[in-house]
Amino acid sequence: MPNLLCGETLKTMKDKLNKDIYILAIESSCDETAAAVVKSGRDVLSSVIYSQTVHKKFGGVVPEIASRNHTEKINDIVDEALRKADKTFFNIDAVAVTYGAGLLGALLVGVSYSKAVSLAANLPLIAVNHIKGHIAANYITHKDLKPPFICLVVSGGHTALLEVKTFTEHKILGMSVDDAAGEAFDKVARVLNLGYPGGPLIDKYAKEGKPVISFPKAGIKGFDFSYSGLKTAVLNYINNASQKNLQININDVCASFQSAAIDILVQKSIKACKQYGYGKLCLAGGVSANSYLRQTASNKCSESGIELYFPHLEYCTDNAAMIGAEAYYNYLEGKNIADLSLNAKAHIKL
Repeated sequence: MPNLLCGETLKTMKDKLNKDIYILAIESSCDETAAAVVKSGRDVLSSVIYSQTVHKKFGGVVPEIASRNHTEKINDIVDEALRKADKTFFNIDAVAVTYGAGLLGALLVGVSYSKAVSLAANLPLIAVNHIKGHIAANYITHKDLKPPFICLVVSGGHTALLEVKTFTEHKILGMSVDDAAGEAFDKVARVLNLGYPGGPLIDKYAKEGKPVISFPKAGIKGFDFSYSGLKTAVLNYINNASQKNLQININDVCASFQSAAIDILVQKSIKACKQYGYGKLCLAGGVSANSYLRQTASNKCSESGIELYFPHLEYCTDNAAMIGAEAYYNYLEGKNIADLSLNAKAHIKL
């Protein structure tokens, strides 16, 4: 995707900054079909989300079913987002879409639809990295927040610590070398027969339990993480108890797992802030909705004199508003402007 910044005049950039920019954003990376209209990267005029509940009976998202549901729903979802924002395809400034990472078939629905809108309405097409969208969700909740800062991204597909240098540039400090945190939550919930999605359920049961079981922390050297050992430890604990006909306290298992999974995330985030000289820490991604993570991070940041930011709950999980927020800053700088050759990608670099 070309970077058009070098071809822009200073006057053009100033003109963009001095007017309201309206972006129609589309998100279809997993099992939510979402559309939103966002003004100038901060104000959400509409945000419509259709969540596919059909996957619960399978204990996880079935890719083919997800893409089929996106195809059936996307037109209605976009129409509703435009109607609520009192906009049409012909009085917005650009269309933005998640092109990766995610389920390939699901992403293709959003990308194909957005390319059609871009062509029909002669609008710039902005390709957005899903994880960068999660970071940008903080800009919606915190209107005055600006980089630089440290960001902890915790979701079903990624767990990483980032140094966010500008609105469009970041540096990876560390990441999970195997499972992401959200993936581990889902797998442990499945072992405990709690249901899907696992994150909110483990959070719920953990509130009634105590972290009395010694599970290994999910951290390794530097700022990296590893969740495979923790996941295996929980599985072994359950199997051993079952073989010995011992009663399992699910609340305590959830509390102990959650503590082992999250304490190290907060610890390394605080360490990164201190080591790199930042006084601001942001949380992002679906797991940033976890109440234990929010409370633990709040306590530790308060002790260390670090300002903590996290999105409203509605912008933690997948949504299109965050995609519109991220797209706005790319639009200003002429970055990630795509053409009709844009394709979906299941895996892209952070």
